[in-house]
Amino acid sequence: MYNTDKPTREELPTSAQLKRSTFIAAVSAAFLLVTIVLPSEYGIDPTRIGRLLGLTEMGQIKTQLAAEAAADAASDGASASGGADQKAVLNRLERIETLLVRGAIPNATAAGLAAPGASDAPATPVKPAPTVPANTQPVSTTPPAVTASSGAAASKKMAGRSDEVSFQLAPGQGAEIKLVMKEGAQAKFSWASKGGSVNFDTHGDTKGKSISYEKGRGVDADDGVLEAAFDGNHGWFWRNRNGATLTVTLKTNGDYAEIRRVL
Repeated sequence: MYNTDKPTREELPTSAQLKRSTFIAAVSAAFLLVTIVLPSEYGIDPTRIGRLLGLTEMGQIKTQLAAEAAADAASDGASASGGADQKAVLNRLERIETLLVRGAIPNATAAGLAAPGASDAPATPVKPAPTVPANTQPVSTTPPAVTASSGAAASKKMAGRSDEVSFQLAPGQGAEIKLVMKEGAQAKFSWASKGGSVNFDTHGDTKGKSISYEKGRGVDADDGVLEAAFDGNHGWFWRNRNGATLTVTLKTNGDYAEIRRVL
């Protein structure tokens, strides 16, 4: 049982008709590729039709985001390669510091933690050992107490730091400024763009961690308090999506060790 009659030979398309249909489909696909796909995906617009439809800007944004993601991945890989050696050195320094605070320099020499030439010297003439605990007598309890006191002193110094940075952004250009902060540290900030609005992303990152605090599009000013979620770099990324150059001014004050422009 069937509901459709079989077509006759006269009703079937001829070879010329099939070729014409194939040619029309190929031309249509090429037209869509040049006017829609290339501008919207890659920012390539040879016919200028994509710019009229607003597709070229979308493709340029995608291309820039892909380049930034690749640069971030390369930066994270480079940081991770040197992280193991740095961690080993820090652990060794912490062990030596612990032994110094406890007055255990002779034991450290026996364990091979001292300098290579010190193991050949006799143990009796080593006189600096008793002087080290004497100099550290005010904090002669345990090594964590030494770390806590030095951290508190550093925190007091960073609390009063203030900086002001101004820079220009050409159309389509981006910029990124980061504060080097400890977990829980706070920094007051305010920024404003003169000459137009910007898109921004307030975020933080370190080896293996990242966080986004706030994002905005078409904003000309923002202020508040930035609190670090972890030890690392925390700050702002701006991009100018306007057709003219503008100026961004950032003011910061608070508990951070360094301010630097990374992009």
